[in-house]
Amino acid sequence: MKTTGFQTLVESDRAAFEVQTAGAGPSGRLPLTAEMLLDRPSGDVFGLTQNAGMGWDPRELGRPQFLMLGTNGGIRAADGRPIALGYHTGHWEIGLLMQAAAEELAAQECLPFAAFCSDPCDGRTQGTVGMMDSLAYRNDAAMVLRRLVRSLPTRRGVLGIATCDKGLPAMMMTLASMHALPVVLVPGGVTLPPTNGEDAGKVQSIGARFAHGELTLEQAQDLGCRACGSPGGGCQFLGTAATSQVVGEALGLSLPHAALAPSGQPIWLDMARRSARALVSLAARGVTASEIVTDAAIRNAMVVHAAFGGSTNLLLHTPAIAHAAGRARPTVDDWIAVNRRVPRLVDTLPNGPHPTVRAFLAGGVPEVMLHLRRLGLLEESALTVSGETLGRVLDWWEGSERRRVLRERLRRADGVDPDDVIMDPDRARGRGLTSTVTFPRGNLAPEGSVIKSTAIDPSVVDADGVYRKVGPARVFVREKDAIAAIKNPGPGGIKAGDVLVLICRGPIGAGMEEIYQITAALKHLSFGKHVAVITDARFSGVSTGACIGHVGPEALAGGPIGKLRDGDAIRIVIDRNRLEGSIDLIGEAARTFSPDEGVRVLARRPPRPDLSPDPEIADDTRLWAALQQAGGGTWGGCVYDVDAIVAALARR
Repeated sequence: MKTTGFQTLVESDRAAFEVQTAGAGPSGRLPLTAEMLLDRPSGDVFGLTQNAGMGWDPRELGRPQFLMLGTNGGIRAADGRPIALGYHTGHWEIGLLMQAAAEELAAQECLPFAAFCSDPCDGRTQGTVGMMDSLAYRNDAAMVLRRLVRSLPTRRGVLGIATCDKGLPAMMMTLASMHALPVVLVPGGVTLPPTNGEDAGKVQSIGARFAHGELTLEQAQDLGCRACGSPGGGCQFLGTAATSQVVGEALGLSLPHAALAPSGQPIWLDMARRSARALVSLAARGVTASEIVTDAAIRNAMVVHAAFGGSTNLLLHTPAIAHAAGRARPTVDDWIAVNRRVPRLVDTLPNGPHPTVRAFLAGGVPEVMLHLRRLGLLEESALTVSGETLGRVLDWWEGSERRRVLRERLRRADGVDPDDVIMDPDRARGRGLTSTVTFPRGNLAPEGSVIKSTAIDPSVVDADGVYRKVGPARVFVREKDAIAAIKNPGPGGIKAGDVLVLICRGPIGAGMEEIYQITAALKHLSFGKHVAVITDARFSGVSTGACIGHVGPEALAGGPIGKLRDGDAIRIVIDRNRLEGSIDLIGEAARTFSPDEGVRVLARRPPRPDLSPDPEIADDTRLWAALQQAGGGTWGGCVYDVDAIVAALARR
């Protein structure tokens, strides 16, 4: 950086002083009628003036108006060169989708509008104060997007275009809340893996691996540079971004085989054009969001989530989408029932070896749904934005040229059998794929917790499919202290056998931050599979290992996890087949006892004296934490349930 002199900052070239003071304005006439001038709101009439002022042909201003909402970020030149960077690849190329959709809307003799609310990068904010804003941002963005829809009263429908961890859930909440409007979701796609390198999940652990001498500085520099094989799209693994795309399609909000398309490629742009056509068709038929996002659609989305082995963050986002749609929010018991019934069929990163583009080529969501239909697990009468029921969509997909050609493309391009990426239940069972999530309870989590049990390293699971661990607690109230202990190879560092307990990181303490830097480090360190994590925070969708999050109540809400001390004996039992689990205090000092006795021990203990919210948590995130707690808390999707909040205020 360099300093600039005062004169350079305040003075301009004299040519800039030739200021024009009036302009002729557009030529032509607005398509006004006497009835419009007499009966329509002044805003409708003034809107036409603004439309002409922006340069649209006045003769076309009577066309049906459609709104496109995007999560674009950065400034991209026409040749793809960055003029100003976005926060992440996921929103870098969204503008290309919006342009393709806008051109199609114009070709359909409609009038396209575009508005934007960009989104942050959860990877970029890992371990920083920015992560405390991540989950709160989702609610904020959904509010902004809803306000943008209402601020264009003349729109006939809404096309939502988004990709990543919070922007896409916020967009789905927005579309689901537009009960009386036609809506279509365009998922922004995925980035490609590098031809020779690490994916964007594994590469986030280079700091910890370097600290333990498992990478050289040169290797870290090289791997970190080339983890993204293409400039746009969500990360290459089935994390929150990719899982949100899958759930959006499973809800019926996207056209069939839209999720996980490779960003920037012709098949991706084609999806945007067809989605624009779908929106116009829905409007012509009078099909609205309330007919798409039904209770049946939500149940289908939960089933597909389980079959993909998706991110546990969707346990927060799916109830939020249901709430926005005015539907019943799934409960913990609902999730347990689904995951016990539905086999995991998809073998993609981080649970398996394949990047998400291979899942797309293997058939994506409709291919998985074919297997689920044969098992009788789907509600095929659910309507989709194609205008047809899910059953009709799957009939088309099974015999489609698209399916045949793309599956063959995967064989030719990567030498991969598509049935090794998306498997039938028998093959999946034979390959050892287990169901997605378990919800452990116990004396440390009386309200429950979450573990992506399918992602526990198989080498530490007993022959009967049960993960069992007893180890000493290493308790931290600040994430930076926990990651420092992981990176410390000497005395005082985390070692094999420990149970790392991270508290005060739930909604009240730290905005329920995502602690992927911790779980990634343990996954990719040679001893990490022998360390378990228990926290009231949440995990990135790419997290793997014996990582138990969403512990309730959180420490700062009086949860017993806030009474743990260093050296306490913790027992973890996770049955990956029956999807049952527990986390319990079973010992202190040299004494061991039963989980029931642990309840009494915890009841006698005072809370730890160092319990406190993070001093850097922002006031607006604290407000979010208080409001979502009144609205149902973590298990209710961290939403603003206005009726519940108003009732709580009235009782004060």
